[in-house]
Amino acid sequence: MIDYYSPKGGLPPQTHLMTGRAVFTTAYAFIPRGVFSDIVTSALPGWTNTRLWLIARPMSGFSETFSQYVMEVGPGGGSDAPDPETGAEHVIFVTEGMISLSIGETTFELDSGGYAYIPPHTRWRLWAEGHGPARFHWVRKLYEPAPGLAAPDAFVTNDRDLTPTAMPDTQGRWATTRFADPEDLRHDMHVNIVTFQPGGVIPFEETHVMEHGLYVLEGKAVYKLNTDWVEVEAGDFMWLRAYCPQACYAAGPGPFRYLLYKDVNRHARLRGPGAFGPAK
Repeated sequence: MIDYYSPKGGLPPQTHLMTGRAVFTTAYAFIPRGVFSDIVTSALPGWTNTRLWLIARPMSGFSETFSQYVMEVGPGGGSDAPDPETGAEHVIFVTEGMISLSIGETTFELDSGGYAYIPPHTRWRLWAEGHGPARFHWVRKLYEPAPGLAAPDAFVTNDRDLTPTAMPDTQGRWATTRFADPEDLRHDMHVNIVTFQPGGVIPFEETHVMEHGLYVLEGKAVYKLNTDWVEVEAGDFMWLRAYCPQACYAAGPGPFRYLLYKDVNRHARLRGPGAFGPAK
């Protein structure tokens, strides 16, 4: 059984030192798990018995393509109208508890490790089941259509039912669990799980246009973020803007795993926000 870290909230005692590991720079943000306290939670219209940590949202000059929530839905809580933004696509990844997820006319039961992709303009509902809270990640992105391609189909799967794909020449020390087919160009984002075994590394500084959200599900490592080596552990979140150099070294003693968002498979925008040409 795979164990995924989920924040539980609460507040540090008044005797606790206030200096921690949180960092915000022009290249990346690092939100350590100790920041996930009660006073930074929020609520959403249309949701009952629910709170969340909003850990990423589009910001001009920083990461601009996605938002990410860490959701906590109490027993019986949820929503029949989760998101008023009909053009958004969604990924749900369950770390604890159980949810009932209806996509169109079909209902799925998702427990720990459950993963769902929900296309834009799709009716869906989500409710927590069981005796304890359901905790899950919710990634939202405005879907970007491409000529000649329909939007992707909805699908539901589970981390434990998939075999990670090892990166070439790494002897299995670095692998990716790919929930969506990387050859399916209908998808304009991927949300995968990356796993490093002890001693596994990203052996060069990745520097690319794709934005990242990385939530550590298990283990610990040191991660290169721009010019800084940062110690990271389960429950930490890294938010990387385009072109932020990154690398990783997983020292162990167990696997190091994180949920990774990236934008893919679309032309660079030349018009509108963030570009030089005027909008059409």
